[in-house]
Amino acid sequence: MTLRTSLLWAGCLMALSVDALADASHGYAFGHSAAADNATRSVEVTLQDIAFAPKSVDVKAGETVRFVLVNKGQLLHEFNLGDAAMHAEHQKEMLQMLASGMLTSTGMARMDHAAMGHGAMKHDDPNSVLVEPGKTAELTWTFAKATGLEFACNLPGHYQAGMVGTLTVE
Repeated sequence: MTLRTSLLWAGCLMALSVDALADASHGYAFGHSAAADNATRSVEVTLQDIAFAPKSVDVKAGETVRFVLVNKGQLLHEFNLGDAAMHAEHQKEMLQMLASGMLTSTGMARMDHAAMGHGAMKHDDPNSVLVEPGKTAELTWTFAKATGLEFACNLPGHYQAGMVGTLTVE
């Protein structure tokens, strides 16, 4: 094998390794997803059309919280942890998912999106979960440091209509 071929293979392996590490970490400065059995407490959040109850949650830095999300509304809703800038970016993605037919107002469309040319578009961020009407879901999160965050529904128009809450990490 020539030196150039060896270097090419080494470069490809490094690129694959970097991609794998980035995907594995998919971390956020404010924390990371965790197993439900690591939670120190549970917080039930009701998702309605168009509101959260409670509107604010306080947690401590280092705490692992299991959010139990109950959708009592008639529409699909999202529970997403982040700051306002993250929500603004995610809202663009959610709009694309709705426009592409991947989402409807009441749920995820049941179809092969890759075959439809939607590529890698999917809703799989560790800080976010979709909850269909009448369903319950969970998201468990370990909060890394003191900061101000929001929990929000980023489906088109929901955040703007007031479906956002305050999450204070002390």
